[in-house]
Amino acid sequence: MNALARTWELGGTALSGTGLFGAPAVYANLQAAPLVAVALQRGEGKLSADGALVVRTGTHTGRSAQDKFIVDEPDVHDDVWWGSVNQKLSAAGFAALTETVRGYLQGQTLFVEDLYAGAAPAHRIRVRLVTTNAWHALFARNMFIRPAPAELQGFEPDYVILHAPDLPVDPARCGVRSSTAVALSFAQKLIVISGTQYAGEIKKAIFTVMNWLLPAKGVLPMHCSANIGPAGDTALFFGLSGTGKTTLSSDPERQLIGDDEHAWSPEGVFNFEGGCYAKVINLRREAEPEIWAASHRFGTVLENVPVDANGGLDLDDDSLTPNTRACYPLNFIGNAKPNGLGGVPRNVVMLTADAFGVMPPLARLTPAQAMHHFLSGYTARVAGTEKGLGKEPSATFSACFGAPFLPRPPQVYGELLRRYLSESGAATWLVNTGWTGGAYGVGKRISIAHTRALLRAALSGALDGAEFREEPYFSLSVPLHVPGVPDEILDPARAWPDPAAYAAQARRLVGLFEDNFVKFAGSRPV
Repeated sequence: MNALARTWELGGTALSGTGLFGAPAVYANLQAAPLVAVALQRGEGKLSADGALVVRTGTHTGRSAQDKFIVDEPDVHDDVWWGSVNQKLSAAGFAALTETVRGYLQGQTLFVEDLYAGAAPAHRIRVRLVTTNAWHALFARNMFIRPAPAELQGFEPDYVILHAPDLPVDPARCGVRSSTAVALSFAQKLIVISGTQYAGEIKKAIFTVMNWLLPAKGVLPMHCSANIGPAGDTALFFGLSGTGKTTLSSDPERQLIGDDEHAWSPEGVFNFEGGCYAKVINLRREAEPEIWAASHRFGTVLENVPVDANGGLDLDDDSLTPNTRACYPLNFIGNAKPNGLGGVPRNVVMLTADAFGVMPPLARLTPAQAMHHFLSGYTARVAGTEKGLGKEPSATFSACFGAPFLPRPPQVYGELLRRYLSESGAATWLVNTGWTGGAYGVGKRISIAHTRALLRAALSGALDGAEFREEPYFSLSVPLHVPGVPDEILDPARAWPDPAAYAAQARRLVGLFEDNFVKFAGSRPV
């Protein structure tokens, strides 16, 4: 690793605050080129024909949600949303886990990256990642905000991530469920990740931290993308994976703030990240040119994308996982906003991919409906996207469109959203990017061209004086006409060949919403 020799002098200070006191070699704050070179030298991945670093994540091709824990400490016990999302880990178990991982790391070559989370200086945190793989360091460098060289002098972290992807831990000794552990201590400001190569755990661990810190400051953290129109109008796009959050915010006619994690403060919107983490399965250049171009260049990390002997990518091959990903810096998107900041939103869009074929492709929401859909966080999964799913669509409800990353009860975030919507007067919209003319397997996916036309009409104000009708099942206001979109597309009941079958499916989905919302009964209303 001759290319790294010049960074060795940083090793002594690079471990400050980590509890580590040495390692055979420590290389700090390498940029993309040396990280790629070392990753190739160490056999961590290979280059695509276009120069992207292609890696595999082994048995873990997604988050290991059942292996995520929060340490049960006195200062946080009463405020954490305990349960299946936030499982308790005892202080003793975390101490054993931390001791195991630190002992292992001190025997390895280490890569350290010092980064920011949060584009707004008043709300950002300093993060220090210590990992054993060059490609994971590159992932973090792509995803988070890179400090200027002068800002690295005397950098002291607010939060530390100890990352041991190749180390299986003893679940009995560490008090965890398996040989994989993702554990957060808010009191110690420490995150320990072990036994999983999937890099998304790094990103989402810091998202969880921001979701913990910001509500106490009256700032709303959000699982959403954001962009800015030609008139300076900021728009938010809430949505679960697969609903189009990244695709629809990467609009060549609007400036991208970010594709996944933001916050809403009195001053406006700010991105948590300095990069994008886009799904690339079945990616098409003509449909998503910005993401396609970013996925085919040096410095990008491609996870679990099959590649041939000549470096050619097969973006349609899901043999490793349908959750193939591209991780690249935000500046790889040509129209990205460099500072990651936007104004107070004028429009808030809630995305769903309704595989039941019931939801209209566009509807205007009242404030009460906006809160209902925010707390519901609905989308639907279909066969082939997740192990164990059958032929029928499966409804998914994820509170605030991000339940796995909420350390506090959903009502905390709901109260903040209600306040900011009221103060801003932002218009709220529900957009279905899923199926029409029937459920999955019978109907067809709503075209991205139609979805973009609907969004542009809503965000531009072209629908402000339009005529709307109320659909009968969710009481949603649906426009009768939108330029560039056939009228029959706007009314899902007309798109189904059998109106009675549509009505039965719609009543079924209403029942699923009602059953899900029972868990909020008795809690403080939002």
